[in-house]
Amino acid sequence: MITDAVGVIVDVNESFTRITGYRREQALGQTPQLLRSDRQPPAFFQAMWRNLNRDGQWYGEIWNQRQNGEDYAAMLNISAVQDAQGQVQNFVALFSDITGIKKHQSELEHMAHYDVLTGLPNRVLMADRLHQAMTQSIRRSQQLAVVYLDLDGFKSINDCHGHELGDRLLTHVASRMKQALREGDTLARMGGDEFVAVLIDLNESQASAPLLSRLLAAAAEPVQLGNVTLQVSASLGVTFYPQAESLEADQLLRQADQAMYQAKLAGKNRFHFFDAEQDRTTRGHFESLERIRQALVAKEFVLYYQPKVNMRSGAVLGVEALIRWQHPDRGLLGPALFLPVIEEHALAVEVGEWVIDAALSQIARWQNEGLVRPDSVSVSVNVAARQIQQNNFVARLRGLLAAHPQVRPAQLEIEILETSALNDLAGVSQLIEDCQQMGVLFALDDFGTGYSSLSYLKHLRVSTLKIDQSFVHDMLDDPDDLAILQGVIGLAAAFKRRVIAEGVETVAHGNLLLQMGCELGQGYAIARPMLAQDFPQWLQRWQANPVWGSAGAEFATVRG
Repeated sequence: MITDAVGVIVDVNESFTRITGYRREQALGQTPQLLRSDRQPPAFFQAMWRNLNRDGQWYGEIWNQRQNGEDYAAMLNISAVQDAQGQVQNFVALFSDITGIKKHQSELEHMAHYDVLTGLPNRVLMADRLHQAMTQSIRRSQQLAVVYLDLDGFKSINDCHGHELGDRLLTHVASRMKQALREGDTLARMGGDEFVAVLIDLNESQASAPLLSRLLAAAAEPVQLGNVTLQVSASLGVTFYPQAESLEADQLLRQADQAMYQAKLAGKNRFHFFDAEQDRTTRGHFESLERIRQALVAKEFVLYYQPKVNMRSGAVLGVEALIRWQHPDRGLLGPALFLPVIEEHALAVEVGEWVIDAALSQIARWQNEGLVRPDSVSVSVNVAARQIQQNNFVARLRGLLAAHPQVRPAQLEIEILETSALNDLAGVSQLIEDCQQMGVLFALDDFGTGYSSLSYLKHLRVSTLKIDQSFVHDMLDDPDDLAILQGVIGLAAAFKRRVIAEGVETVAHGNLLLQMGCELGQGYAIARPMLAQDFPQWLQRWQANPVWGSAGAEFATVRG
């Protein structure tokens, strides 16, 4: 298209007619206003003319209108044609129809920001809207709520009725939940059956309660799909902004997600407000887990060894491997300060396997040094409930033993807590049998603390019962503890099990135990836990207390 200096159209070509629908004779004598779509404000054209007058050229996108009234997008290039004196004689406009390209771009933009199945904003658009809502909340001195929502029971519907029906249900539920919100609120699908709602302009946090109740009701309403009626519910986690601490959007989402998990634990089909104190506890727990994992990699753990002896003869039967943490900042830490952190975590298995491997390696070194004989000294290790519950425990143990061929399996004794055995009597009984077939020994630790020792002992083919040190500690002063000890020692004799007393702290403790027929002991009166390099010197100097040699010999019913 060509115009004169004042913008009157003086010529067009066939492409002009094809794009705009105007024939040549219809366009001549008109101005480009003929094509104006009113999509651009006057300021747009004012800026265009400023550029043309200054630079003699303008290039950009513009929305025009065809003769039939349809708007189209054009890529437009306007150039001024000047005479020898520099006066503008004409304007030449070259343009192409890019409507198809713009439509494709719009479709891509929609796909990038909206969920294909539900049509709701997706994670990307939700993040953008949340950022905007946070800024607006501060400006208006209003609160906003971030709600993390997970559908209860949706997976079972998918499994029973198929994903196609599950998708239809998801679409219906999403539509109802969106309708339950106000204009200006956002409901986005995060993926799967998880959604996030951003509720704006709240005067106070409790103002969100009616909206949350509406969301729960919308999610729980039955959906009729053909001949099938399906129903789910929702668990909602809620947090608010602003808070006392400065927070980013992803922190709000994490808080809401954590609160949603608490709603699940509390019974589902409810909302739960984020608890900052609980969050600090949870974060502290995960930070501790990560620090313990780092300690394992950095080889900060060390084993101490506490001897187990026959108090009458002085014979050393073995050692118990006890884990300690040589913390670079806090010094040497006992197991009570870190093992409870990992007892329900997979890290307990990793640490437990490290203990077994390190203990077997140490026994092998002592044998190579001629310090102990393969048939004389064993090493016992404590195994957590989480570790023995692993399906591959026996296979993993077999692999650890194979890595130390010079150590006989009978030199390894696995100690499991009585309470752990009670939790899965059949499983632990089978595990003990499988390990004993390899030659590995088992001991029941803290014996006497369980609730039904007599009824289950015959099912657990352990070779040793270890009397809990709490009974030994108070036996000199507490008749009840003394009676329990006598019962346990008698029980061990009846079942032909070896019995060892933990917590032998004084000569008097050992003397009374020997009088009751318990010859095997472990505790401070014998030796404190020691590093591996200190064991040879202790072994050289060790001898049983002379008082023990003759104590209660006529009552010795359980011997090592």
